Amino acid sequence: QKTSLLQPGPMSTEWEGVEAKKPLMAARNNRASSIWVVVASTAVAVAGSFVFGISVGYSSPSQEGIMQDLHLSLAEYSVFGSILTIGAMLGAIVSGTIADRVGRRCAMAISDVFCILGYLLIVFSKNSVWLDLGRLSIGCGIGLLSYVVPVYISEITPKNLRGRFAAVNQLMICCGASLAYALGTCITWRTLAIVGVTPCLLQLVGLLVIPESPRWLAKIGHSGALEEALQKLRGKETDISEEAADIKDFTEKLQHLPQSKMLDLFQKDYIHAVTVGVGLMVLQQFGGVNAICFYASEIFVSAGFSSGNTGMLAMVAVQIPMTALGVLLLDKAGRRPLLMVSAAGTCLGCLLVGLSFLSKEHHWAKDLNVALALTGILIFSGSFSLGMGGIPWVIMSEIFPIHMKGSAGSLVTLVSWLGSWIVSYAFNFLLLWSSYGTFFMFASICGLTVVFVERLVPETKGRTLEEIQASMNSSLAPVSSGINRAA
Repeated sequence: QKTSLLQPGPMSTEWEGVEAKKPLMAARNNRASSIWVVVASTAVAVAGSFVFGISVGYSSPSQEGIMQDLHLSLAEYSVFGSILTIGAMLGAIVSGTIADRVGRRCAMAISDVFCILGYLLIVFSKNSVWLDLGRLSIGCGIGLLSYVVPVYISEITPKNLRGRFAAVNQLMICCGASLAYALGTCITWRTLAIVGVTPCLLQLVGLLVIPESPRWLAKIGHSGALEEALQKLRGKETDISEEAADIKDFTEKLQHLPQSKMLDLFQKDYIHAVTVGVGLMVLQQFGGVNAICFYASEIFVSAGFSSGNTGMLAMVAVQIPMTALGVLLLDKAGRRPLLMVSAAGTCLGCLLVGLSFLSKEHHWAKDLNVALALTGILIFSGSFSLGMGGIPWVIMSEIFPIHMKGSAGSLVTLVSWLGSWIVSYAFNFLLLWSSYGTFFMFASICGLTVVFVERLVPETKGRTLEEIQASMNSSLAPVSSGINRAA
C-alpha cells in the first residue's frame, strides 16, 4: 500500500497536464497581447492613410458646391484639384529627411499639422487663394504620409505579419476616398472638409501612446529605447534579445557606410533596390490608374452610359473588398504572385476599355460599348486594388537599408506623385489623339509590369528586413550570415 501511494494516480496525472499547459497558455496570451500593441500602432498609423484617401476623393463631390459658392471658373477649380499633387511632390522631396531627422511618429504628427491647417483654410475660405493654399498644404501633408506610414508599419511588425499589416495602408486609402465620395453627395463641401480634420486629430492623440520604430531608434544610437519599444511590440514575456541583437548588428554595419545622398543611390551596391522601387512606382502610375480613377465618370459617359454615377458606384463597390482580399493573401501567397496576377488583370481591363472605344468609333453595337467599358473598368479597379495599388509601397518600405531609406524613400515617393501628375495632365490630350490607342498603350505598360516583376522583384514574404536588404546589397552580404539566425 505504501508503494501504491507513490505511484501516479489519475488526479496527479491531470494536475501534471494542467501544469504542463500553463507555459503554453502564458505564451499564447503573451503573443495575443503583443499583437494588440502592433494592431493598435498600425491603426494609429493608417489613420494617416485614411486622411490621404479623403484628400484624394475630396475634389470630385465638392466641385459643384465650391464653384457655385465661391464663383470659380472651371479653370480655377482645375487649379484647386491639381495643386494637391504639386504639394504632394513637395512633401515627398523632404519626407525621407524629416522621417530620419525627427523619427517616424513626429513625421506623422508634422503631416497631420499640415493637413489640419489645409482643411481649416478650406473651411473658412472666401476666395480661390485661400482654397488653393489649403489644398497645397494638404498635399504637403499627404506627400509626407505616403512615405512614412508604410515605412513605420514595416519597421514595427513581425516578419510573418508585415505584408498583411502594411497592405492595410492601401485599404484605408480606398476607404477614405469612398467615404469622401459618399458623404460629398449629402453634405456641404465645408462640412466635408471638417470631416477630413477628424482622423488627423485622432492620429495626433494616438501618436502620444504608440512606440517609436525600433529600427529608427537603433539608427540614432538609442539602444535602451530600442529594447523598450521592441519589448512593448513583442510582449512583456517575449525574449527579444536575438531580434534586438540582429537589428543592432545590422545598424552598426550600416554606420560604417557613408550616409547616402540622392546621387549615391545609383551606385552599384544600391542599383537593384532603386530599380525595383522606382520601377514599380513608374509602372504603377503609367499603367493608367489615375486616368481611370479621375476620369471614370467621363469614360462611362463617353462609352455610352447616360450618367457616370452608376459606373462610379460599381467601381467603389469593387475596390474595397478586393483591397481587403489582397491584405488577407499578401503573407500567404507572397508579393510576387499577387503583383503578377494584379498586373495581368489591369492589362485585361485596359484592353477591354480600349476595345469599347474602338467599338464606338466603328459604330458597332452600343450595348457592346457599354458592356466592354463597364467590365473593363471593374476588372481594372478590382485587379489594381488586389496588388498593384498597395504592394509597391509595401516593397518600397522593405528593400531599402535604414541608412539610405530617407533619400531612397523620398525619390520613390516623388516619382510616384510626379507620375500621377503627368498621367492626370496628359490623359485628356491622349484621348484627343486616340481614345482606344490610349488604353491599348496602358495595357502594354501593364503587360510589361508582369515581366518586370518576374525578372527583377524579389519575394520578401517571411523574411526579416535585414535579410531582404542584405540579399539586395553586396556591401551588406557579410552580415547576412548573422541575420539568418533570426529566420
